[in-house]
Amino acid sequence: MTALIEARGVSKRFRQHKRFPGLLGALKTLVTSEYTEVVAVSDIDFDVAAGEAVGYLGPNGAGKSTMIKMMTGILVPSAGTLSVLGRTPHLKRMDNAREIGVVFGQRSQLWWDLPLVDSFTLHQRIYDIPPARYADNLRRFSELLDLTPFLGRAVRQLSLGQRMRAEIVMSLLHDPKILFLDEPTIGLDVVAKDAVRRFLAEINRERGVTIILTTHDLQDIETICPRLIMVDHSRLIFDGELRSLRTALGSARRLTLEFASDPGPLPLSTASLVSDEGLRKNYLIEREDVSLVRILSEVGSDRGLKDVALHEPDIEEVIRTFYQGRNARARAS
Repeated sequence: MTALIEARGVSKRFRQHKRFPGLLGALKTLVTSEYTEVVAVSDIDFDVAAGEAVGYLGPNGAGKSTMIKMMTGILVPSAGTLSVLGRTPHLKRMDNAREIGVVFGQRSQLWWDLPLVDSFTLHQRIYDIPPARYADNLRRFSELLDLTPFLGRAVRQLSLGQRMRAEIVMSLLHDPKILFLDEPTIGLDVVAKDAVRRFLAEINRERGVTIILTTHDLQDIETICPRLIMVDHSRLIFDGELRSLRTALGSARRLTLEFASDPGPLPLSTASLVSDEGLRKNYLIEREDVSLVRILSEVGSDRGLKDVALHEPDIEEVIRTFYQGRNARARAS
């Protein structure tokens, strides 16, 4: 499958003017020429094929937004090579912009005092979108994201969720091949987040739009992105399918057994007892081949079992386990 994005040894360093504390330090800061170097992205390699949906995940300061800005041509890499749609992004910004869509969760492309539809019309003129295609895209996207009733309303009168949905519609009106999303659900309520996630998953599935998504909301990743790229301290630490990460780290399931009366100590060969609260006992199932039927068979039918709850590990637990294990290994070394 052809790679739309190719990154080879990509790095980005920033020079920051060195600042000194105190009054004398402030004066020294004014006249000094000393700088400190900050590494935001370090030696990153990856390919993204057409039609993929990739989550780009990492803690604050790991270089996620910096990488997005390099892929869109806003920033220039300090080292390495970066190709997007066969072009070097910062050298072919205009050509690149016609085939990508970009949404920054904390930056707006909409005109604050104008009706929402005027921002869309201006976008049509800038990108020279044929009228029929523009009308069809606007109608379909507005219906999917429930924006039709708000097209005549001034942008400043829209809620945060409505504005974010409008930003996504605007970024897709010109039928981009790649959609870059930097924290698209930041600050949104549960209903708005769900609408955005379902829409993006549908656009990726039905139109084959390649999606690169950075987020701190792991439900975004789980709903939209089968593949996950993880970075930490500017370096790539994982690149693969989300399900493979689950298999490696998230196989432990939690089991809660609730009894009508306390059956006393109840060790099981199929699960490890985590806590015993008398009527309620919590276990950890660490082996994937152990079924619930097998566990209940071991418990038996004569102990007054009243309720059973089996909890699969969610994405947050899996990611947390990965980072905690990596940090523990780093401290040990």
